[in-house]
Amino acid sequence: MDNKIKNMERLVYTAEDIRRLLCLSRSKAYAFLDEVYHSATPPFRVIKVGKLVRVPKEDFDNWIRGSTG
Repeated sequence: MDNKIKNMERLVYTAEDIRRLLCLSRSKAYAFLDEVYHSATPPFRVIKVGKLVRVPKEDFDNWIRGSTG
């Protein structure tokens, strides 16, 4: 089972992934993701599980490319 999980394409980005992709500091990345999470019309979904933050890869990739769907 572990090998199957390791070979699967990741479906979500972590806050650290977003930080690196956008060249932000750690605090700026978390502040940005918190802002998106609380937005009435977020540009992409942000999932919070306790203190963990995850962003669906497809949603973020579409946003960064300027796609709307």
